[in-house]
Amino acid sequence: MSAPNILLNVNGIEVIYNHVILVLKGVSLQVPEGQVVALLGGNGAGKTTTLRAVSNLLAGERGEVTKGSIELRGERIEKLSPADMVDRGVIQVMEGRHCFAHLSIEDNLMTGAYTRQDGKAAVAQTLEKVYNYFPRLKTRRTSQAAYTSGGEQQMCAIGRALMANPKMVLLDEPSMGLAPQIVEEVFEIVKDLNTKERVTFLLAEQNTNIALRYADYGYILENGRIVMDGAAKDLRENEDVKEFYLGMGGGDRKSFKDVKSYKRRKRWLA
Repeated sequence: MSAPNILLNVNGIEVIYNHVILVLKGVSLQVPEGQVVALLGGNGAGKTTTLRAVSNLLAGERGEVTKGSIELRGERIEKLSPADMVDRGVIQVMEGRHCFAHLSIEDNLMTGAYTRQDGKAAVAQTLEKVYNYFPRLKTRRTSQAAYTSGGEQQMCAIGRALMANPKMVLLDEPSMGLAPQIVEEVFEIVKDLNTKERVTFLLAEQNTNIALRYADYGYILENGRIVMDGAAKDLRENEDVKEFYLGMGGGDRKSFKDVKSYKRRKRWLA
């Protein structure tokens, strides 16, 4: 990937929780402007921690970046607050569809715009745009979020992030707990937003199959390390990825790490 359009550069970060638990071990990745980059791997691989390191939400979990650097457009951001990150256009959509249960869908969406300073007309325009992408939310705009479906709550969480006019959205497990048809719908909207609005996405996803269909590039995490990365189309065709993550192989190996590849082995030992 060419260097000039790199929006986010994560370089060799280590993350420790509670001063003792090492969760990320030298993770490096790049997110080019205007692309969809997928962080793949099983539960506990370190995907959510990577997103939280970027959005500076680790402190609330008693975690910290202890090595390496994170740069947004060349600026070191590890010491910034989550609010500073929002000001720079980086918004995280948390895992688990966090909505304000007792607020209506529209009030939930409007909370995403509270930091905007470009006037009510511009906010109203963005709200209309969100409704164009999520027509179901427009239908349910007056409903309490607590009484909407899981899919509608996920759409609401993404829509709320869009109300802040983000440059980059960090999307954590968007498919979790959703019916396959709704997952497809959510990913179609992500691709649409990326293509039409040029929103950059870094998404963490266990559903490797769907993530690689919609992403431009992917990184596979295992036990806090990146064990493989490449263009999404190349990863989809990779035999090891097919076996371990796309359910297309019948081998006995329990871990992607068991594949005896000198190139990757060298990276683990580095």
